[in-house]
Amino acid sequence: MSAADKEAIEAFKRDIVEPSMTSLVIVDFWAEWCGPCKQLTPVLEKVAADYADKGVILAKINVDEQKMIAAQFRVQSIPTVYAMFQGQLVADLTNARTEGQLTQMLDQILRQLPVESTAGQLAQDIAPLIAMGEEVLEAGDVERALSVFSQIAEMAPDNPQVLSGHARALVAAGQIDAADALLADLPADIAKDAAIARAQSAIALAREATPVDDLDPLRARIAANPDDHEARYELAGGLMAANDRDGAADQLLEIIARDRTWNEDAARQRLLKLLEVVGLEDPWVRDQRRRLSAILFT
Repeated sequence: MSAADKEAIEAFKRDIVEPSMTSLVIVDFWAEWCGPCKQLTPVLEKVAADYADKGVILAKINVDEQKMIAAQFRVQSIPTVYAMFQGQLVADLTNARTEGQLTQMLDQILRQLPVESTAGQLAQDIAPLIAMGEEVLEAGDVERALSVFSQIAEMAPDNPQVLSGHARALVAAGQIDAADALLADLPADIAKDAAIARAQSAIALAREATPVDDLDPLRARIAANPDDHEARYELAGGLMAANDRDGAADQLLEIIARDRTWNEDAARQRLLKLLEVVGLEDPWVRDQRRRLSAILFT
């Protein structure tokens, strides 16, 4: 074995095999004279940069300079692109010539392999902080919740759960426009996250639920006419504004029980928004959903 071959092997171990122990390495076999290789290079570089925090690395092998390595991989034409993990080839990416095709294949691979990523590690690190922020917000300490989520946002500004908690804390502080602005123009993959939908519902409810200084006149109207659904609906909004979710749910469920289709199903829609804001896994929400089902299916 020549000195050049030994050096190529050492470089291959250092630059590809060793990183592949924890990362997914895209191995691109190319040459200067290869036109398709030059067309593919920008695509590979962009996707690798986009997926860097997911543990993806791009390594390039010039088949003219590293003939022995290319021979070991039985490369017969270029561009040839492989994915390597823990020293083993795990996928042939050669047919993925567009960004969309490549990202689709990478997403599938990353779901199946324990690739270490900075994004994954960060998610683990901030999970307890998010839980603390949610607990503080649920307890009604809005100022502290804002402080907690603002600090987490500096660490993970694009995390949907962080954005959701921050926005809902702003809503609780009465800063509805600021919450709206926080969620404006999010990338599509973040905007469709369930956590963002939860925050959007909180904003929508806050805009609907106008504080009522004195709820007694509304209660008097309902006592005089139990079918005054407009008064019940307004009372529910006032109760929500006062953070009385039990009372709000009771009034909305009563409207649904009396007239399921009143005002184009407004009561049920408002109730579902309220449940989403509280959190669909919350035991209180499960109880209200059971109450709603009992009304709708009896």
